Amino acid sequence: MCENCKTGLDRRSFLTLAGFGAAALATGLTATGLTMSQARAAGGPTTTLTADQALAKLKEGNERYVANAQLCAADLTHQREHVSHGQAPWATVISCADSRVPPELLFGGLGLGELFVCRNAGNVVDIDVLGTIEYGAAVLGSPLIVVMGHSSCGAVAAACDVVAKNATYPGSIGQMIEPIVPAALAVKDKGGDFVDATVRESAKRSAARLPSRSPVVSDLVAKGKVKVVAARYDLESGKVEFLA
Repeated sequence: MCENCKTGLDRRSFLTLAGFGAAALATGLTATGLTMSQARAAGGPTTTLTADQALAKLKEGNERYVANAQLCAADLTHQREHVSHGQAPWATVISCADSRVPPELLFGGLGLGELFVCRNAGNVVDIDVLGTIEYGAAVLGSPLIVVMGHSSCGAVAAACDVVAKNATYPGSIGQMIEPIVPAALAVKDKGGDFVDATVRESAKRSAARLPSRSPVVSDLVAKGKVKVVAARYDLESGKVEFLA
């Protein structure tokens, strides 16, 4: 691995990330109705990073990506050996399936076992994604959840066309973008770039509503064990903006 592409997955870093003891894990999971057997099925202890520390790592990684984006020949064999029997992801990222938005790369070239990622067109939090988020937070111990949209999103543009032009789409595409339509309706009369405003609004709405949609996430947020944030990735600059 070259010096400019440090994923932090050397042996010491991996062991640091794989931190909470079984007793702490059992306490957290009991509160959410999950059992120790389910936790063991995930394999190993969880990360010791807090949500704020995880967020700082994502920001630092994106700064590195913007300043000197490159894909290094990481020691994937060494990484694979460390994570083959368990994972301790320190952030969960819900992002678009767009081929230009790979979270592991745009957050600085992260390696195996660091991010728990859900991707679909429009970064929609449907029931499958919601269950995945709950598993990541409650079982794997991921302390940070990021809902990330991106500039020039095709799925969001399609939802905007539904609102502005009464557009319809074949197959399952129309149903897929339905959750984005309320965000488009909320910003359609505010001026500016309609699609980009909807990208931001949709990400913020999804992040804000996660606790109310999931008792598991709500419980962990209330206890200060999990933080949920929204973000927007810019295709041209490579920058990730975290949205208030």
